[in-house]
Amino acid sequence: MKQDDIKRVLSEFSLFRELNSEEMDKIVGISITRDWKKNSHVFLQGDPLENVYFIYSGRIKVYKSDINGREQIVAIMKQGEMFPHVGFFRQGDYPAFAEVLEGSTLIAIPIHQFEKILIENPELCIKVFRVLGEKIVDLQNRLEEQILNNTYEQIIKLLVRLGTKNGKNLKNGKILLEAEFTNRDLANMIGTTRETISRTLTKMKRDALIEVDDEGNMILEPERLLEEIL
Repeated sequence: MKQDDIKRVLSEFSLFRELNSEEMDKIVGISITRDWKKNSHVFLQGDPLENVYFIYSGRIKVYKSDINGREQIVAIMKQGEMFPHVGFFRQGDYPAFAEVLEGSTLIAIPIHQFEKILIENPELCIKVFRVLGEKIVDLQNRLEEQILNNTYEQIIKLLVRLGTKNGKNLKNGKILLEAEFTNRDLANMIGTTRETISRTLTKMKRDALIEVDDEGNMILEPERLLEEIL
């Protein structure tokens, strides 16, 4: 990818949207583009923390693994998103794995060079704090869901969150959530079992809370689902 293309792509990220051309040139000057194949890993949990990545195309699964090999999905990242957020202002290792779910093109920015630019551009530093703040609020909400809600309620909130973030808006307040997440993926996002997800989704279909088309895509109405847990 040429530098002009990198500049155009990065300019579309909210983090860089308000930077002028000269400021963007500094970011582009330290950026590296690379293509990643499906099922490869961008980094492993415990690897030295070196880069922050911006997704030009493709999907990335960020997950943690315990000593028994059990997987906890932190996020499914797509075009227009960056990861890991903990990369800024932090020394040490990557706290999770990043697996490529489909062929992806990523723009990598070395952290130590990026931090120098942040120091020289206070406005950009403030933007980074805002992005981190949004991520912290999201993680706090998800933690509260696990503490305060039973499994059924957690599944409902998970579907609403995924639909809002990844779905396509339809008429009458409904959302189409494409079949990109397996039941195991959904289970690993909230720390339950695939069987529990399967039983719950079957019940939701029977109760007409969700619809599933011939391709496995899910149609849901967030407001109606949330009424189930009020």
